[in-house]
Amino acid sequence: MKFLFIKPLLACVWVLTSLLAIAQQRPAAKGSLFIIGGGDKSPELIQELIKTADMKAKDYVVVLPMSSGFPERSFEAIQQELSVATHNHIACFNFDASTVNDRKWLDSLTGARLIYITGGDQNRFMKVVLNTPVYKAIHQAYQNGATVAGTSAGAAVMSKYMITGEQLLGDTAYKATFDQLRFGNVEFQEGLGLLDSVIIDQHFVKRSRYNRLISALAAHPGFDCIGIDEGTAIIVKQKKIRVAGESQVLRIANPLKLKVTKSQHLKMEGLQFSLYTEGDTFYTK
Repeated sequence: MKFLFIKPLLACVWVLTSLLAIAQQRPAAKGSLFIIGGGDKSPELIQELIKTADMKAKDYVVVLPMSSGFPERSFEAIQQELSVATHNHIACFNFDASTVNDRKWLDSLTGARLIYITGGDQNRFMKVVLNTPVYKAIHQAYQNGATVAGTSAGAAVMSKYMITGEQLLGDTAYKATFDQLRFGNVEFQEGLGLLDSVIIDQHFVKRSRYNRLISALAAHPGFDCIGIDEGTAIIVKQKKIRVAGESQVLRIANPLKLKVTKSQHLKMEGLQFSLYTEGDTFYTK
C-alpha cells in the first residue's frame, strides 16, 4: 500500500519545488543597461545613451565616480559630455564609508532615471558599494526603469562575477593583456550582478584581451562572455542586446569538451564565437 503514495508524494514535491523556484526569481527589470568598453565616446554614442534613458523634463542623472582615483575630475569629464546632449540635471554622489547610509543620497539614487558609473578601478568601486544600501538602491532604480550605464571599470562591475584585471598564475604583475591560457588564472570578485549570466570585459580589441576572456569562459562555461571594444557599447534590455558605437563586440560561449591538463593548460574542441558591430542584436542566456 505504501507504494501507492509515492507518485502523489513526488508530484507534490515537484510542485512545491517549482513554486519555490518561481518565487525566488526576480521580476524582469524595467530598465536598461548601457555598457561602454572604455576609451573616447563619440557624440553619437552619448546621444544614444540619452535616447536609451528616455528622460522627461523632471528626470535627472546621477554619476557614481567611486571607481576613479580622481572622482571630481572624472565627474567633470562625463558631465561635460552629457550636458551637450541633455539639459537634465546631473548630480555627483561620491559615496564612501561615511555616506553609504545617507538617506537623502540613497533616495535620489533610487529615483534617478540615468545612473552613470565612471571608469577607473572596478575593485575600488565594489569595495565602497558591496553589501551596502547603495548596492540595493542601484538595483531598485534598475528594477523601476532606470538606465544604468558604465564605462571601462564601470562596465566590468555590471557582471555577477566581475573580472578584477589581476592574473593569478606566473608573473602576477598587472598586464593589460594576459600572456597565458591556463585554468584558474583569472581573478573574480563579486560585482553588481545586474547581469547574472554574462561576464563583461572591456577595452577588448584595443588591448587584445582574448586570453583573459577565454580563461573567464573556462571558469564559468555556462556563461556568455562578452568583450566590448573602446568607443563601443552594448545596450541590454532583459535578454536582448544591441550594439552601438564605432568598433566591435565579441561574444564567446558554449565551450565543447573543455578540459584542463596537469599543467593547468586549457583545451577544448570548439566554442561559439560571434563578432558584432553597430546595429547588430543578439540574445543572452
